[in-house]
Amino acid sequence: MAAAIHYSVQVLDLHAHLFQVTLSIAQPAALQRVSLPVWIPGSYLVREFSKSLQRLQARQGGKSLELTQRDKCSWQVPCTVGKPLELTYEVYALDNSVRTAWLDADRGFFNGTSLFLRVEGQEDSPHALTLIADKTPAGWQVATGLAPKKITKSGFGSYLAPSYAELVDCPVEMGRFWSGSFMAGGIPHRFVVAGAPPSFDGTRLLADTQAICEAEISFWHGARTSTRAGHRPPHKNYLFMLNAVDEGYGGLEHGNSTALICTRKDLPRLDNPALKPRTGPATETKPKQSEGYTTLLGLISHEYFHTWNVKRLRPAEFARYDYAQENYTQLLWFFEGFTSYYDDLLLRRAGLIDDPTYLRLLTKTINQVLQTPGREVQSVAQASFDAWVKYYRQDENTPNATVSYYTKGSLVALCLDLTLRQQGKTTLDAVMRALWLRCQGGPMTEGDLSAVLAELSGRSFTREIARWVHGTADLPLKPLLEGQGIAVLEEPAQIAQRLGVRVSESAGIQIKIVLRGGAAERAGFAAGDEWLGVETGSGKAATRWRLSKLDDLLLYAGSATKIEALVARDKRLLNLSLTLPKAVTTWRLVARDSKLVVQWLSNP
Repeated sequence: MAAAIHYSVQVLDLHAHLFQVTLSIAQPAALQRVSLPVWIPGSYLVREFSKSLQRLQARQGGKSLELTQRDKCSWQVPCTVGKPLELTYEVYALDNSVRTAWLDADRGFFNGTSLFLRVEGQEDSPHALTLIADKTPAGWQVATGLAPKKITKSGFGSYLAPSYAELVDCPVEMGRFWSGSFMAGGIPHRFVVAGAPPSFDGTRLLADTQAICEAEISFWHGARTSTRAGHRPPHKNYLFMLNAVDEGYGGLEHGNSTALICTRKDLPRLDNPALKPRTGPATETKPKQSEGYTTLLGLISHEYFHTWNVKRLRPAEFARYDYAQENYTQLLWFFEGFTSYYDDLLLRRAGLIDDPTYLRLLTKTINQVLQTPGREVQSVAQASFDAWVKYYRQDENTPNATVSYYTKGSLVALCLDLTLRQQGKTTLDAVMRALWLRCQGGPMTEGDLSAVLAELSGRSFTREIARWVHGTADLPLKPLLEGQGIAVLEEPAQIAQRLGVRVSESAGIQIKIVLRGGAAERAGFAAGDEWLGVETGSGKAATRWRLSKLDDLLLYAGSATKIEALVARDKRLLNLSLTLPKAVTTWRLVARDSKLVVQWLSNP
């Protein structure tokens, strides 16, 4: 496969955080146009990557050509047809996320959407990439999902992609990273970790990730994968790239790889006998799994599930990405929400968490939705469409005006799954596999989902989709859970939820969000207030107390039902009359009928 488009990337200056890119176009148009994407698929926000591009120059036959900028992210250059065109430019890289690019003395990383100008009119031509090792520190290696053409042992050299879309769908990791590998479903998988501390247990991470991958391949294609098209995994290899940092969390899916970020303390750890207290005879026990590590495994499960659900099976509107503007769809509740339903469920099926842990994670999701007033304002289909302007641009009013297509979408999946199971004809698992085959692992519509639901269940789900997806009424969670052997307990909520606020307590009590219809809103609290203290009683019996944590209110309010809150707003001190609510509850799920619960949680 000869490449008509060729990019060379090398480090220009580690300390200035600059990559240098050279783009060679073998057959340019007479008026060749190039552009840099404004967004990256999987993260639905216009991020204006061109803001980091600088010193763009064009040459042809050794002669400099004049470039004209067309808009915020595209340029054009007049060329002599038949002669190669060469563009050179620099990209500033200091965003330590999974979405853009990073470069310093310890690590390099980039997504192609941040570095590679798109050659308009030749997007479907073969594209080549050469990674040059010059100016990289000794010991640096490369990891990427791109197909190698001619590379060194460390991974520097040339790679090929059949199109621009596939080129930019393969991020590149560079540096001194930990690396391990395993097989799952007959497919080689590699895991690289940057920034891991000495306590990192790579063997455990590999084993647990392998269990996740095997469970998900089995979910989509069966325990023994067929050689028939549609019945075998869509990827020939897979790469996990994890960046461990002091504070951070997130992931971004790609066709045969994923970029992840996590907090170092959430990595699995090796036991250090020298640091363990000796209180008796030594015993061998399995290392305890921290809550943070469970969260990391859930992230790995989520992004790997996307290999099928959004990277192949995807909204019809995403059949071909438009990198120059927003790409709207109402289906993120399905692609992100259903993936969120299965990420933890497949941890349970892989044997990495037990039933109580799964129910605790599900409880958290349910309470997040029930504690979001915006669920009564915005449907989950609207939330999908508005992701570009609302979900990725959250502010103090977000919980009051919007609902997450991740969390509520996962509960729509839960309701569909439990409804199907209790009717006894099929499951959501079967629906997902049938969708994969119906759409041939490609673009789908809501109509495809409705058709498969009707075909496998023997009835229409039009009414449920209209209410649960396009409506704002609460989902029938309680009766469906109880019908599956789950008891729904209602318990007193934490003080912040009872008051209807979300706060920061790092330096006093800072009001971040005031929830619609809550006690704090009725009292006149506003986002940005600093809650200094309270006054209880009246007249000579009045007592004033300084608050440092929100829980202090329980200590000082006693049995009072009304208090005076002293807050600071814009340097003014205000007294707000706060009536304490009598009863606000949250849910807790526990297994009541273990047989029914096991049928649901372990049924592949």
